[in-house]
Amino acid sequence: MPETGPGAWPGPRDAAGDERPPLPPSRPPTAGPPPPGAPLRAVAAGLLSLSGLGLGHVLVRRWGRAAVSWAATAAFLLVVLPADPDGVPTLLVAAYVLVLVLAGADAARIALRTEFAGWARPVVAAVVGLALLAVPVAATSAYGSARDEAREQELLDRLEEGDELVTKASKNAFALSGPDYRSALTIYRELGEDHPGSRAAALVPERLQAYYTAVSTPYRAKNYCTAIDPLTFLRTLPERVDRKLLGDLPGRADAPLTESLYACGVSRLNGSGTESGGRELTALLRTFPDSAQAGQVAPAVSAKIRQQVADLRGEDPCAVTDGLRRTGTLVAGLPGTSTPALSAQAAAGVRDGVYACGVDEFEDGEFGEARQTLTDFAETYGSDGRRRHAEDIAVAAEIAEVRPAAGERLPPAGGAGGTRMELVISNDAPNGVEVLYTGPVTGTVKLKPCGSCGRYSSEATGAARACRAGGTSYPKARLRLPAGEYHFLYKHDTGASTGVDSYASGSKVKPGYSYTSCTYVVERDKYGLDLPSLPDLLKPASLLR
Repeated sequence: MPETGPGAWPGPRDAAGDERPPLPPSRPPTAGPPPPGAPLRAVAAGLLSLSGLGLGHVLVRRWGRAAVSWAATAAFLLVVLPADPDGVPTLLVAAYVLVLVLAGADAARIALRTEFAGWARPVVAAVVGLALLAVPVAATSAYGSARDEAREQELLDRLEEGDELVTKASKNAFALSGPDYRSALTIYRELGEDHPGSRAAALVPERLQAYYTAVSTPYRAKNYCTAIDPLTFLRTLPERVDRKLLGDLPGRADAPLTESLYACGVSRLNGSGTESGGRELTALLRTFPDSAQAGQVAPAVSAKIRQQVADLRGEDPCAVTDGLRRTGTLVAGLPGTSTPALSAQAAAGVRDGVYACGVDEFEDGEFGEARQTLTDFAETYGSDGRRRHAEDIAVAAEIAEVRPAAGERLPPAGGAGGTRMELVISNDAPNGVEVLYTGPVTGTVKLKPCGSCGRYSSEATGAARACRAGGTSYPKARLRLPAGEYHFLYKHDTGASTGVDSYASGSKVKPGYSYTSCTYVVERDKYGLDLPSLPDLLKPASLLR
């Protein structure tokens, strides 16, 4: 038996007690230089693990660590596939690359001191590892292409969304569909300007042509008033979209818009609706002052005024006069050198219309309206040759409001000829009196209050004593009237008496006589009214010789 020295460790022995040689270790030692061929194994294992397939750990028989690579790759693919137009989040890519680098480093570290499986050769493994590095590179390239295609498809979907908005909008009036048209235009503009190299952007010019056609549909249907707003919108396209995308569209809406403004304005000018056409014709003259249609505006308006003046001879001159006023308002808003002449023509038409309206109201028995209309005419048009007749008709209308028989016929326009008879009207009342009369001639006269006169206690007393007191100077008015039937209206002002009613009467003036009349006031009755009195017939004073 061999001796053992101090500090010696006895080795293994067999059954006879003899020492046996030591068994080889199960793994390479962790200290000291690596075994021969270790660098090539480390490179091969590291390259194989960088592919994300965990093959480096498989060669060194570290199945758990290989499973980590498989799980990381599977999770990464699950997240990134299918390709998204926005690509893969940067943090996710960085995390995955870090996992691959750590896996490769770990596989290389283990391979330095661990032999490959018996079937693997380090050189072949290194070559395969290099070849497998092309897998992530190719996958990245393929993913980029897939992502680009996804982005292209997304843009094409946006283009289709714009097309659907245009189709939907074309089925409604522009007032309702305007928001859809604007949204579609925004889509086309963004595709064409923000994604110029895309397939969708290449289709934008064609879509804009179809867009123009859809928006201008009312014009092609000759709905000119409806076409104005969409055509005006189309003229703003160069302000909203790059001109390179619009092609020949800029300016194409000018001619249709010019035609629509004129056609709509004239149709409303000549129509019976509430719109006068002024907005459209004004827009035409301001926007396209040199167009042929702009030159036709003044003749069209002038013809309208002439037609309205001719219509004053119809059944409703008051309505025609209102139309003339609207035309005058239209003319006042028109720009251009023709406005003064048109304004004068419209003003003359309104003047004729006011007179015709007042006469028509009188003939229709609308005496209050006729009086107001013709009074306004006389005050407004003082130099008009019809002013005097308008005043006469207004007087007759006021009498007719109380005595309808006075409105059976218009007062004569000219002075009556022949002999005239004198009518003396005296006022035996403490208040002033205005006397209106109409017949062969029409007019008014005012009597001052009688300062020394009072009210009579009864009608009988008044009839017996009125205008007969000796030494009393009664205010008088003298009229010279042609023979005929007359209607009178005595209007007592407040003066010394309050609550006095007006009084109307009628009488005939016969040739060869002079006439007198006296007005007085009877004491209040039980209802509190002072009642003026006047005989129904003028009293002949004497026979004229």
